[in-house]
Amino acid sequence: MAGYVATVKAGSVAVDRPKHITEPTVVKWILISIALLFLGLLLVLPLVSIFVEAFRKGAEVYFKALVEPDAASAIRLTLLTAAIAVPLNVVFGVCAAWAITKFKFKGKNLLITLIDLPFAVSPVISGLVYVLLFGARGWFGPWLGEHDIKIIFALPGIVLATVFVTFPFVARELLPLMQAQGVQEEEAAVTLGAKGWRIFWKVTLPNIKWGLLYGIILCNARAMGEFGAVSVVSGHIRGSTNTMPLHIQILYNEYNFAGAFAIASLLVLLAVVTLIIKSLIEWKHERQQHQLEGE
Repeated sequence: MAGYVATVKAGSVAVDRPKHITEPTVVKWILISIALLFLGLLLVLPLVSIFVEAFRKGAEVYFKALVEPDAASAIRLTLLTAAIAVPLNVVFGVCAAWAITKFKFKGKNLLITLIDLPFAVSPVISGLVYVLLFGARGWFGPWLGEHDIKIIFALPGIVLATVFVTFPFVARELLPLMQAQGVQEEEAAVTLGAKGWRIFWKVTLPNIKWGLLYGIILCNARAMGEFGAVSVVSGHIRGSTNTMPLHIQILYNEYNFAGAFAIASLLVLLAVVTLIIKSLIEWKHERQQHQLEGE
């Protein structure tokens, strides 16, 4: 057929590709080379250099830096913060997405705007907001001080700051998914006599599980790597309120490069594990979709 030079398969249907949208081989390889060079210089090379610097003084120094008391405290605090913040954001994200997509109410657009707020506000500003609210001279500071309740420069403040900067991820993953699914299945379940919680567990949750898992992974990755907001509310107390990113900064400023890069490498490993889990979830989701389409 004139004007067509290639035949590709879209699913099980053969589709002729118009000649005007095919690229010469040279152009294709130039674009691929540029992309690979860009990724190599800005992504792969820095990550490799982290491990090179971490092991520069040998494996003994590397593992000693990881088990050092302040480092161990930072690792525990980071994992604890993520373990608290992520479930809270899952509950909020599911509730917000369910309310926005399944019900009509006044203020829906305002709720969506508030969900997007952490994307527009600097993490440092969000940390300062909590200092103004709960700091010693903040709005609630005197009352908290009288009752010996510590939020700023303590775990509660770190968790609050982390929750603020990460709460859009789950909701934002679920909103387009649940909007596309509509409410037909839930309405059908209601006509069959199902109640609210049963509808959620048997109908809504199975339909959103892949998007929910993806949102949890993104939320967890951001929670473990957050620096700006946590830096403001933590007080940088070694062995107490320093998370892994803050501990890395302190070690680097003290010219303890081996220790700094050792902790950084651990964060990179956690990120790699997160990406692997994300890829496995996407692969399994696509496989399930193909199986459903095949049926």
